[in-house]
Amino acid sequence: MILIAVLLPWLSFFLRGKIVSGIICLILQFTLIGWLPAAIWAVASRVQGKNKADIRRLEKKINQ
Repeated sequence: MILIAVLLPWLSFFLRGKIVSGIICLILQFTLIGWLPAAIWAVASRVQGKNKADIRRLEKKINQ
C-alpha cells in the first residue's frame, strides 16, 4: 500500500474512501512540483491511519 501511496498518491486516498482528499491530491499531482508533496502527504496519511487503527485495537484489548 505504501508503494501505491508513493507512485499514485491519489489512488491511495481513493482506496481508503477519502474521495475529496484523493481529488485534491490528483490535482496536486498534475503539476511536476506538486507530485512530491502529494506522495509525502499520501504516505503520511497512510501511516497515520494505520497508527490510529493500532491504537483503537490496543485500547479495545486493554478494556477487556
